[in-house]
Amino acid sequence: MEIFIGLDVSLASTSVCALGADGNIVNEAKVSSDPESLIEHLRGLTGSVAAVGLEAGPQSQWLHKGLSEAGYETVLMETKRVKSALKSAPVKTDRRDAEGIAHLLRMSWFQPVHCKSVASQEKRALLTSRSALVEGLTRLELSVRGILRNFGLKLGRVSKGDWEERVRELTSDNAMLSDVVAPILRLRAQMRNELAMMTKRVRSLALSDATCRQLMTMPGVGPVTALTFVAAVDDPARFRSARDIGAWAGLTPKRSQSGERDVSGEITRAGDVALRTALFQAATSMMNGTRKMNWLKAWALRLAARRGKKRATTALARRMGVVLLRMWRDGTEFRFTREPATAADPA
Repeated sequence: MEIFIGLDVSLASTSVCALGADGNIVNEAKVSSDPESLIEHLRGLTGSVAAVGLEAGPQSQWLHKGLSEAGYETVLMETKRVKSALKSAPVKTDRRDAEGIAHLLRMSWFQPVHCKSVASQEKRALLTSRSALVEGLTRLELSVRGILRNFGLKLGRVSKGDWEERVRELTSDNAMLSDVVAPILRLRAQMRNELAMMTKRVRSLALSDATCRQLMTMPGVGPVTALTFVAAVDDPARFRSARDIGAWAGLTPKRSQSGERDVSGEITRAGDVALRTALFQAATSMMNGTRKMNWLKAWALRLAARRGKKRATTALARRMGVVLLRMWRDGTEFRFTREPATAADPA
């Protein structure tokens, strides 16, 4: 007898529901949220496990790897579709969620999610750590600005290198303020050193990766953007068309159509936030920071003249993602003129 396993994963424990091919519950249990405990439980079930399904989440890739290596057909399910299917239940519990996931798996009513390789997960961990340092530094600096503003002291525009000196200059006449900001300044200095080391490691990793070096031939794409793209995509062959990268990164417009009503709105902002941010920053850099003209920038400037700079930058970010994926697939570098660039899909 074939059985379908639904897993509702939480930090400490996982609710397990096993359904037969007819949809009847064969087994229900709650086990520890680790691959060893789940594998031990599945091996004790009567019947052949057809598939194991779980929502994509913080622990899902770790569990997916362990279950797959144990020989089980394991599926990561797209979270939004699972939640929309389960929210109709009048009572929500972990046990019912596991049963619902098992039903979705049995009926094949789910959107599968790619499970990234260990190398991509390691790259993402490095980038996430760097991003946390950047956000922490920004919060520290804003907090100091807020403290000083209460006393009528304004930092104004100041470079990162001169920032600490400017703060000490403004607080030099007030001993209390100097004591207040001193710990923050020491912490900021330490975080800047850590960020510099992390950025150096990101750059070194990107330069040692052949794919990243290839993607960095596009203007506006630096080590952080290239490494973010490689870590997010992982396997370029999993996209049927290069154009799909725009929708996957949430850079395509929303659409609401019903009867005579058909409205296109702002971008969906679905998918990978880090990738979407990196592509938008790369597009902004190409629009504003690169002097040498190329066919992508020329197209974006023409679009900006008609639709505005912000829309043009968003459209350029989407199109850059398409071209980067084609460059990766074809093993080619970026071409500054479009005529020979037959590898790039039209956006």
